[in-house]
Amino acid sequence: MSLPLAPAALPSSPSLPSLPEEPGSASAWPASVWPASTGPSPSGDLAVGGVALAELADRFGTPAYVVDEDEVRARARAWRAALPDADVAYAGKAFLSRAMVRWVEEEGLSLDVCSAGELELAALTGFPAERVVLHGNAKSPDDLRAALRLGVGRIVIDSTGEIARLAALVPAGARQRVLVRVVPGVEAGAHAAVRTGVEGQKFGLPVEGGEAEEAVARILGQPRLELVGLHCHLGSQIASVDPYVTAVRRLVALLARIRDRHGVTFPELDLGGGFAIAYRAGDPALDPAAYAARVTGELALRCAHADLPVPRLTVEPGRWIAGPAGVALYRVLAVKRTGSRVFVAVDGGMSDNPRPALYGVRYTVRLVGRASAMPARPMTVVGRHCEAGDVLAEDVALPDDIRPGDVLAVPASGAYQVSMASAYNMVGRPPVVAVSGGRARLLVRRETPADLRGRDVGE
Repeated sequence: MSLPLAPAALPSSPSLPSLPEEPGSASAWPASVWPASTGPSPSGDLAVGGVALAELADRFGTPAYVVDEDEVRARARAWRAALPDADVAYAGKAFLSRAMVRWVEEEGLSLDVCSAGELELAALTGFPAERVVLHGNAKSPDDLRAALRLGVGRIVIDSTGEIARLAALVPAGARQRVLVRVVPGVEAGAHAAVRTGVEGQKFGLPVEGGEAEEAVARILGQPRLELVGLHCHLGSQIASVDPYVTAVRRLVALLARIRDRHGVTFPELDLGGGFAIAYRAGDPALDPAAYAARVTGELALRCAHADLPVPRLTVEPGRWIAGPAGVALYRVLAVKRTGSRVFVAVDGGMSDNPRPALYGVRYTVRLVGRASAMPARPMTVVGRHCEAGDVLAEDVALPDDIRPGDVLAVPASGAYQVSMASAYNMVGRPPVVAVSGGRARLLVRRETPADLRGRDVGE
């Protein structure tokens, strides 16, 4: 399957205005906010995967999440093509379902999970356990037992206390392959809450100060643990390759010190993920080919200078694969004009997308499903929840005749929305619908009031 390097051109008409032009980029991969399959339906409406978005809203209700299967697969293949000799592990925390597990497995990717729940879902779907990486800063005993029972390929040790706890759970005569997560002291990421490559946050063991080297020494002293390499994760929404290059330099220097102190070399180096995508036209996005060229070149150069074998690289794209493949659909419930501001209230909000409230993220919003010849003006799209901070998008251009019943589409919604959803105000989580080749199918059903009541067993 091949996908065009730009969104399909849309006819310019009052009913379906053209998608906004996006600035040119040196990237070989398009930084579009819409899936590559986006285009007009036979009725003239906006379609993804050959299915009109307004039709999906009518069929499955709103709010709803649409995932373009072909976009997911194309993005997985982009990383495999860029790094054919590396291990590409999809970060399941971005969005995970049985279908997603199957898609990434069929595209040859490994899987990164953070809990027994994600791991059990992968096992239920038949994902090969040896291609699973488990990590997290506070793995529960159940997480570790599930990983050992199912035979995951790697467990990432995040703290010194975890070393003995894990070793005690490994059966006699067995060895569990592990990585140790280190903090290289590299600041990167779009928001302070997602910068995990620096000291002073909850993840990993700092290189500066010697904690990382001390953890390595302890792991090497555990006969039931086989330390195969280092792991780091710098943050999220990183658009530049530079921070990863800096991390490579510092981690290779650490590998050399470990070799000199303990006489061992490691076959693996996991640089995590955090690769940026575009949420609005003009946003920068990281290109896998550019990343691969610079990072693998730097890794080979630094290892040659240190007289070290080049470890096999692992990367963990999650958002980059799932995010641009998803479109959220909402129905307008109310329009309120307050002074110079126009508030458009929809039937979802922070219960299905907490990211604007958490990180101040801004999105693209588009009217679909009907004609409008009215000029656009800046409006604020807000959710239905009892929080002043329940704002989905600020200052987005929408037609001046926006009204209750209209359907709004929000692209770049495939990652960290459904996966972080809640039942706040007892509003059930939305369904997830896959589209491909003009067909739609339900992946995850809507959470109903009966589902929510069924959990309440007390009186």
